[in-house]
Amino acid sequence: MSKRKVQNDHMPSGECVTQLQTILRKRLCHQQLPEKLEGVEAQHKHLLELLKQTAIHGESNSVLIIGPRGAGKTTLLKCVLRHLLEEKEVQKNLLQVHLNGLLQTDDRIALKEITRQLNLENVVGDKVFGSFAENLAFLLEALKKGDRSSSRPVLFVLDEFDLFAHHKNQTLLYNLFDVSQSAQAPIAVVGVTCRLDVLELLEKRVKSRFSHRQIHLLSSLTFAQYLERVRAQLSLLDDFPETKFAQNWNAGIETLCEDKSVKEVLQRHYNSSKDFRSVHMLLMSCLSRVSVAKPAIKPVDLLEASRLCLADAKANMLHGLSILELCLIIAMKHLNDIYEGEPFNLQMVHNEFKKFLQRKSNSMYNFDQPVVMKAFEHLQQLELIRPVDGSSAKTQREYQLMRLMLDHSQIMEALQKYPQCPTDVQQWAMSAFG
Repeated sequence: MSKRKVQNDHMPSGECVTQLQTILRKRLCHQQLPEKLEGVEAQHKHLLELLKQTAIHGESNSVLIIGPRGAGKTTLLKCVLRHLLEEKEVQKNLLQVHLNGLLQTDDRIALKEITRQLNLENVVGDKVFGSFAENLAFLLEALKKGDRSSSRPVLFVLDEFDLFAHHKNQTLLYNLFDVSQSAQAPIAVVGVTCRLDVLELLEKRVKSRFSHRQIHLLSSLTFAQYLERVRAQLSLLDDFPETKFAQNWNAGIETLCEDKSVKEVLQRHYNSSKDFRSVHMLLMSCLSRVSVAKPAIKPVDLLEASRLCLADAKANMLHGLSILELCLIIAMKHLNDIYEGEPFNLQMVHNEFKKFLQRKSNSMYNFDQPVVMKAFEHLQQLELIRPVDGSSAKTQREYQLMRLMLDHSQIMEALQKYPQCPTDVQQWAMSAFG
């Protein structure tokens, strides 16, 4: 009786797999902030001190966080804000405005977003302002406390900071830095960017108002640490309800991470990008293959997921082209080989194609000029070819100079996978690279 009861206490394997996928998907999709940042303690302390001066003492500041993608710039900022908001006074007073250069593409949109995030739409109403500076000054004035002597501190976080430098006259940056330099209102401007030359993009008047404080982050992640992170991301913790299942799963992950082919795949991903977020898509793809029938991730799953992640989008596009379009691509590649990468036009491509037709007894590929022109234009729409910079718009279409945006390996790979590709076309392609 007791044995049967013990057996009934075990979770069904289907439920274990469902719970496993829920835990790991949550871990991969919703990245939790680490308890303590390692290796960037000095940068953390520096940024925390700067933001404390604004949030508690009302001093204005500006700072840039610079580093490659995946180095941990946003994580550092979030950890500092989490630490800062633990203080009651800061929690009550500090206002945050988060802008992104990819979303707020001009100053008008940025100003609307600032108004929305500060909850001042009802205050602004239908007012008309003469300039951006007046509008921003009005917003900051509206945040002043009842005694009108002090204003609530505002933190402006500008993600993709370098894109704001491309706005007309850099009005947003000028006004934010101007307010942070003059004691109009306590604001902190934090720019986050991966461009090292970002200061060169700023106008002289903007640069003179910036404090020139910069925090640099560099990705110091080694491959051993990268591999350890993959192992940690996929392992189950001790609190998993079914201990036996968790032990088997973790043992499978250990074996997976020791596999030579798996290490080679992860090394390739590590070499292409140290941004750990890029490996999440790979792991999610592996996780989706786990089922009751196969409750483990095998090396072959990782290899297949990697093949899908690293698939060449342009080579895939070639599979959907017509035979005529594929022949034009081969003719262009032939011209590239002959003239060593010099640009070509439709007329040259068509002549090269005609040479191929002359070598054939049957004229299966005889197409009229307008049909060839249409195919050429379609290749341009797909961005497989593009006009040479500075080529005159007045030039007739068939004489407009173009460049091919594909290389030898992409074309050969597409030809091998092309469904029912005629042998003579393949042979012509091979001769073009001979």
